[in-house]
Amino acid sequence: MLVRFYRLTDKVGVVILKSSAALAHGTLAGVSSVTGAVQRGGTAAAGGLFGLIVAAARFFFNLLRRLVLAIWSVIRAVLGFVGGIALFILNLGRRTSNRAARSAGAAVSGTMARRAARAELEVGLTEDPLRTQNRILSGMMVVALAALLVVVWWATTPGKRAGITPSGPFVGGVPNFADTTPGTAATAPGLPATPVPTATALPSVLEVQGSLAYTTRERGQTDIWAVNVGSRTPLRLTNSPADERDPAWSPDGRRLAYASNQDGNWEIYVYDLASGATTRLTYDLSFQAAPSWSPDGLWLVYESYQGNNLDVYVAPVDGSQPAQRVTSHAAPDFSPAWSPDGRRIAFVSLRENNADIYIFSLDNPSDEFSVNLTGTPLRQEDRPRWSPDGELLAFSALDEGAEKVFVKPAGDPQAEAQVLERGRAPAWSPDGSSLVFAVDSFESTQLIVTPFTETGISTLVLQVAPGSTGPVWSGTPLPAALVNSGGLGLGVPQPLYIEQENVPDADGLYKLDTLLSVRAPSAYLSERVNDSFNALRQHTLEVVGWDVMGELEDAFWAIDRPPQPGEERRNWYMAGRQFGLNRNLIVGFPARMEIAREDLGVNTLWRVYIRVVDDAQSGQLGEPLRRIPWDIASRNLGDVEAYDAGGRLKSDVPAGYYVDFTQLAADFGWGRVPAGNDWRANINSVNYWLFRKTDGLAWYDAMRELYTVGQLGGFAPTPTATPGAEATPES
Repeated sequence: MLVRFYRLTDKVGVVILKSSAALAHGTLAGVSSVTGAVQRGGTAAAGGLFGLIVAAARFFFNLLRRLVLAIWSVIRAVLGFVGGIALFILNLGRRTSNRAARSAGAAVSGTMARRAARAELEVGLTEDPLRTQNRILSGMMVVALAALLVVVWWATTPGKRAGITPSGPFVGGVPNFADTTPGTAATAPGLPATPVPTATALPSVLEVQGSLAYTTRERGQTDIWAVNVGSRTPLRLTNSPADERDPAWSPDGRRLAYASNQDGNWEIYVYDLASGATTRLTYDLSFQAAPSWSPDGLWLVYESYQGNNLDVYVAPVDGSQPAQRVTSHAAPDFSPAWSPDGRRIAFVSLRENNADIYIFSLDNPSDEFSVNLTGTPLRQEDRPRWSPDGELLAFSALDEGAEKVFVKPAGDPQAEAQVLERGRAPAWSPDGSSLVFAVDSFESTQLIVTPFTETGISTLVLQVAPGSTGPVWSGTPLPAALVNSGGLGLGVPQPLYIEQENVPDADGLYKLDTLLSVRAPSAYLSERVNDSFNALRQHTLEVVGWDVMGELEDAFWAIDRPPQPGEERRNWYMAGRQFGLNRNLIVGFPARMEIAREDLGVNTLWRVYIRVVDDAQSGQLGEPLRRIPWDIASRNLGDVEAYDAGGRLKSDVPAGYYVDFTQLAADFGWGRVPAGNDWRANINSVNYWLFRKTDGLAWYDAMRELYTVGQLGGFAPTPTATPGAEATPES
């Protein structure tokens, strides 16, 4: 009997579970049909929307009512069935007990037999194992039904599966028509909707978002660009044929101050991003640049060259007052930055014959109380930038052959500066948690953001043109109208030069071209580079006022010319792709050429500055020097230390206006040449006067443009015999 009861109970349980699964499946199908109807009707009118909501509500109400009635019917049936089985077992036990009692009465006497039978019946009823099993079975059935109800509720509740938060066009049973994606077409009935790609999450260091501005140089012209953080589509904000640089965001991010020589000399301008209007702030023939905003947005601090001295000035943005001078030291003071508390100005000064960062206090407004914050004789600091809380200063410096970003407490000159990363021109994020700066690679520059207050990895924001610099970060995104406009086009539509080449001869050789009106031992260059030379010469004449390249040290060497000690044997003069300025231009007072030493990696290179013509020394051409030049001539003046070091820094910065010839040459494809390893002892290997244009060619390949293999003689590779193989040329 117990086996039959177990089998019967098992079959009933299976029927109940299958019925519950079918009911849950029907419920989910109903939800899916309503969801599909809502999605297909995502663009319906207000009336259709209301009707759809009412229909959905009625459907769920009827579905819930039917679900409750069905579950209750199942429970009643199960309880009734269980109760019937229990009564059947009880009656069966009673009948069996009665028969046993009557049999016992036949064997014994009346009263004693009835008492014994009654006692046996009571014991049988109390200890019947079937009743205990029935109770356990009933409890298990109730638990199973409760679990079934939980499963059905969980399966029919939106957004509860797998911990998913309700989202998309259907949230909480209400159509979410506002959550649509532009460009998503309605799908045909019965077809699955095409998933819409989601935006890639920003790295944590970029979550503050906002916008960046920076400067880029193309075709000899410097312009200001801007980009929203997270976007890879920068916009050109300026495109005058002149230069615009040194961008600085206003505190509210709505205006951009910058320096430009678009009106003939360097002045400060303010650009309103929303209206597109540009206002000129300064009106002076002298040089003005590097603006920085006061925290209230009412003043600008900047550098200005007046009275043959580069100093720091402040002026109201509305022009209501004349500019006021802040610093007055005889050495150049430049690159100012206004603190967030409004009471301090950081700037760079060459007061101790070295570029250090100083702090000027507006609470004690006397330049003699300015504090040298860095004081590093072997490191040239530049571009100080305050953290948003005013506690720290970030800056960059050339240190041990590499440009690095440093951070130092603004109130502790004795604290050691922390090296953050390799790079230059840093700026803080709006929340002060990270810094952005420029990092140069072989063919481009990257704007990199690295965390400061928390651990993390550096993140590439944007890859930009080589030499781009000065990124500044605002917490305000660019106006939508400006972004939609796509920015301005290039202000110099034509390339700076076009190399016009003849077809090479039967041997694949090109010719030499004569450099007209150039005084040099051999005034020739390869026809593959002569046009860029002529264009560079003309442009230099325009920006400095005199013909710097009209007289050269050298331009071409014959292949059989022996080099002097310190000169390369495989010399680029022989390839017709190198020229040398007149090296004696560094002599005189004032010298017409100044050089600044730059140790990059294992190489020593030189940055060449050309002094503009005397008639333009009032600001029309060039700009003042911010570097202390290297004095090569001091090695021959009896100074043993200078002789061993190959010279020394000059004692002061020459006054006047200069042009960075190294930058001009790079604009036209001509690069500077590193000094030789023995440059300190051999003047012929200093190489500050050399510029070459390789176009990516190795020296031998460049020589093959002018000479056959037979003409190269000993410069040609010689075959090397390999056992068991054909002879191959040496690599």
